[in-house]
Amino acid sequence: MLIKVKVILGSNKNKIIVLTKDSLEAYIKVKPIQGMANLAIISLLSQHFQVQEKNIKIVKGFKTRNKIFKLKI
Repeated sequence: MLIKVKVILGSNKNKIIVLTKDSLEAYIKVKPIQGMANLAIISLLSQHFQVQEKNIKIVKGFKTRNKIFKLKI
């Protein structure tokens, strides 16, 4: 399953807002330093979809706000 995620950094708390069935907005507290924001998004997605972090991979957008993730469910 592919999920489009728009990332908003500098939020007060980590949260996910569902826009459509395959599109989300992820609000992250962490700054984008050395991939820490990407790890925080993966952790947040794993909690939201109740899958292990190892089953979530970034397909596109490693260094941009608009990302595509692949989930193995």
